[in-house]
Amino acid sequence: MYARVSTVEVQPGKMDEAVSVSRDSVLPAAQQQQGFKGGFWMTDLDGNKFMAVTLWESKEDMEASEAGGYYREQIGKYGGLFAGEVVREAYEVGVQA
Repeated sequence: MYARVSTVEVQPGKMDEAVSVSRDSVLPAAQQQQGFKGGFWMTDLDGNKFMAVTLWESKEDMEASEAGGYYREQIGKYGGLFAGEVVREAYEVGVQA
């Protein structure tokens, strides 16, 4: 299993809107992607930080979602809610409980 971790700072006062976009649009789109196994969208309200961790069945599935434009499309759904660039990292899941 593989995990993609995306972190970004959110504009002050826009966290609720970012969470709504995640829940109402990004998550349903993720659920339609081949190999998507789940995820977590987390917030740090004090620091205006937002982190999404998505889990993928294989490295190929995760990379295909990026190469096919899906990832870029999802980031675009947040419009001007972000205060900076999204930092994206990928990890192999070593232990799962």
